[in-house]
Amino acid sequence: MNFNLLLDELELDVLFISNPHNVRYLSGFVEGKDARIVITRTGVTLITDGRYLVEASQQCFPHRILLKRSEMHLLLAEFFLGRVGIEADHLSVATLDSFKKDFPTLEFVSTTGVFEKRRQCKTPEETGLIRKAAALADLGFQHILPFIKPGVQELEVALELEFFLRKNGAEGLAFGITVASGERSSMPHGGVSKRKIQQGELVTLDFGCVVGGYCSDMTRTVAVGKISEELRSIYQAVLEAQILALEAVGPGKRGQDLDMLARNHLASRGYGEYFTHGLGHGVGLFIHEGPSLGQTSEDTLEAGNIVTIEPGVYIPNVAGCRIEDLALVTQNGYEVFSKSPKHLIEL
Repeated sequence: MNFNLLLDELELDVLFISNPHNVRYLSGFVEGKDARIVITRTGVTLITDGRYLVEASQQCFPHRILLKRSEMHLLLAEFFLGRVGIEADHLSVATLDSFKKDFPTLEFVSTTGVFEKRRQCKTPEETGLIRKAAALADLGFQHILPFIKPGVQELEVALELEFFLRKNGAEGLAFGITVASGERSSMPHGGVSKRKIQQGELVTLDFGCVVGGYCSDMTRTVAVGKISEELRSIYQAVLEAQILALEAVGPGKRGQDLDMLARNHLASRGYGEYFTHGLGHGVGLFIHEGPSLGQTSEDTLEAGNIVTIEPGVYIPNVAGCRIEDLALVTQNGYEVFSKSPKHLIEL
């Protein structure tokens, strides 16, 4: 990446990077939350503290070690001059105020999406890591199915799933696991509870893991025993909407249009008002990245994007269902990373 050209484009003398995901994207430094990057006309410098002396020495460009956090501004004074760009979506108001106080002669310029936009199109290396994370999630789904049965707490299922993922190579979870059963499945982000799973209900599992810093994301909804025709109808409508939108994925497709495909289908089945979120989102170093696939999205898919396709129906006090795949946008269409079966599984 030509950083001088980037500074020219932004009309900046310095760019200060504080978003942990952007720090990792630029440097490979694992603990991005404990580091910053300063980009100047003379080069790029990673700043972290003494806990990461060894890790910092392994980076591809110079680093500086802070012995005391109170010395941060003294160190930054070596780099800051003229127009200094900051990441407006991440840097706190308090930090910006302290910058303005300590560097009164400098101009601080808000920037948004500088690296987030670049992160949307994945390199082959990034794609490979996300593919591995998705494959591990598939193994996790296969492993957890026998544990989903009447009398077992949602929490017990989530703990077993997390243990399996970590034991088999995940750095961690991409986000908090959702295991939502019965009426709780009508909560899109229901998390987990001590509720015991019961016969004749739907259970939604939404989870992902991290491999090499990159996330996966998958949702499956299963039935515990025989379920009612109403629940079966909900599941079938969501499955049809999910396949319809997924098969339309490709470069040049607008996120808004893909969302509309799924939304219109669910509306035709009488469930339109119960699809209460967007169709999907990009996935990478962070679980929710661009491009966006929703009713108000202005994004258009490009080859190299990795996105979720996840329509759902959530009827309060009844049940909910979501089916989600992770897919790579290719030159000619798409490739699905999530291989777990989508037909209604009755445990």
